[in-house]
Amino acid sequence: MIKNFSSLPYDKVYSNPFVIGGCKWHLLAYPKGNKFNNSLSLYLVVDDSRSLPCGWKRYAQFSLTIVNQQTEKLSQRGGTEKQHWFNQRNLGSGFTSMIPLPNLHAKHGGFLVNGEVKIVVEIDVLEVIGKLDVSEETSPVMESIDVNGFQVLPSQVESVKCIFERHPDFASRFRPKNRHLKSTYMNVLLGLIKTLCQLPEELSDDDLEEAFVAVSYVEKGGFKLDWLEKKLAEVKAKKKKVETGKARLHQTEEELHRLNQRCLDLKALLEKETADVSEANVPLSFDDVV
Repeated sequence: MIKNFSSLPYDKVYSNPFVIGGCKWHLLAYPKGNKFNNSLSLYLVVDDSRSLPCGWKRYAQFSLTIVNQQTEKLSQRGGTEKQHWFNQRNLGSGFTSMIPLPNLHAKHGGFLVNGEVKIVVEIDVLEVIGKLDVSEETSPVMESIDVNGFQVLPSQVESVKCIFERHPDFASRFRPKNRHLKSTYMNVLLGLIKTLCQLPEELSDDDLEEAFVAVSYVEKGGFKLDWLEKKLAEVKAKKKKVETGKARLHQTEEELHRLNQRCLDLKALLEKETADVSEANVPLSFDDVV
């Protein structure tokens, strides 16, 4: 399911990885069409191919369908069921013209409903050479979005765009090309930022030490994070200030408690001495004297 389809500013949209036939896959869509035509292009792609053994192959029969959410019979299927050998040189296969974009965006066409486009992939894995990836998964598939070459979840888009707006060159020297590795680095960076957004007193010394190690890790990948190092140092200084201040507060509270107790003791003493003075300051009567 691709949400907010009409307003997507990106040329490519990836689904999250999913598992069929013990193999990992993802879908790749071009929501604005491609350079060849004004149609939605859609492809089935082997996911995380670098983790597969040398010489791996898989033979699969598959179909891709753009679902008409009003009338299922009008759904657009990508040709007949297609058979294809996937290997290191041919990671993906699909259709450059699944459906013309005007038809897809038609107001009452049934393909774009509440801003969402629904895509169904059916795969029958016929033969696998090389180990299977993982067991079947049943989690729903969500799209990822390309932001300056990094594949991120829709919930992360605004954060990543903001980082690029405020620090345009922070990834200019980034070296890894694998999209999964790039996503890992970006997720580490977002996790660091989320960590720094906690209250300083909630961060342990180990948390801060791990944060410094993580910054070093992503910097080795090519990120320029002098701005993040500065903020991390500020948070560390704030944490120390909070700890020192809380210690002083504790001492002050104890001193105030002692002073309050001293005041209570003095008040009791004052009341006793006042009573004693009042008792002594009584004139004798005639009978007392005689």
